[in-house]
Amino acid sequence: MVAVNSKIELVCPAGSLPALRAAIDNGADAVYMGFRDDTNARNFPGLNFDEAEARKGIDYAHENGSKVLLALNTYPQPQHFERWTQALAHADSLGVDAVILADPGLMQYATEHFPDLRLHLSVQGSATNRHAIAFYHKHFNIQRVVLPRVLSLRQVKSVIDSSPVEVEVFGFGSLCVMVEGRCALSSYVTGESPNTCGVCSPAKAVRWEETSQGRQSRLNGVLIDRYQKDEAAGYPTLCKGRFKVKGNKVFYAMEEPTSLNTLEILPELVKMGIAAIKIEGRQRSPAYVKQVTKVMRTALDHCQQDPDNYSPAADWVSALDHVSEGRSHTLGALHRPWQ
Repeated sequence: MVAVNSKIELVCPAGSLPALRAAIDNGADAVYMGFRDDTNARNFPGLNFDEAEARKGIDYAHENGSKVLLALNTYPQPQHFERWTQALAHADSLGVDAVILADPGLMQYATEHFPDLRLHLSVQGSATNRHAIAFYHKHFNIQRVVLPRVLSLRQVKSVIDSSPVEVEVFGFGSLCVMVEGRCALSSYVTGESPNTCGVCSPAKAVRWEETSQGRQSRLNGVLIDRYQKDEAAGYPTLCKGRFKVKGNKVFYAMEEPTSLNTLEILPELVKMGIAAIKIEGRQRSPAYVKQVTKVMRTALDHCQQDPDNYSPAADWVSALDHVSEGRSHTLGALHRPWQ
């Protein structure tokens, strides 16, 4: 197990400059951001940073004692590889504290051309065991791994105990039924892989319709969901759509919308020796970032001060449920009591 600082970093999403400021103002130790193109896995119109905004955000973070991590976590294709290498050069010149990568080729390029740039292995890299993590550390000097959300609590501990690098885990946010970095589901409808284009449901393929049967959403013409009056309508993705199945029953055939929430197991994560806990949601609003950062900062501080007597306050849970998908929460794969 690698030695980690006694203070666990709270890593928060920054999909925009206002969101970045909201995270830092409410206690983020670090924020993660992306450039305004397909080099990052949240490639939505109006989201992310151009170079001028990135510089402003980095300056604001550093002036307030926070770190900035840059996500370059999609897989470049041969004809556009230069876009990713230029992004690495921009990251180095801007002075980010680390770059979050998934592609081994880009890691190799980074180690050769920017040897002083700290590298983190993205959740998109799908490293779920000590051998994979050791490989990235040995060949590319990866300093931290972000674990995919498919491991049980026992498996997370096993990885931490044997990892040669720091371990970061997700603490709150949207879940995915697939293993990060290995999902090609939406490409069968949109023709674009989220791992290369940076988004499960490209905005250009999304259509909203008002019909006599209610509001409905389509992805490249495929009906994803239909909503009743006053029912919250989530962003349409195939894995969280409602479809007709056996007997023409309509329900969430693959995954019901819910959010990961680790408030109740924070003491266990702290005692395991995690280096950082991450909040998902660069595509979410500054208000979301403010709310979640504030709650998680308070909870994490209470837990680290006295983990043996920690318990999540009811108002923390309520506040996070209010911004959760489906207004509900789960421990997901972390909770496997039979192990």
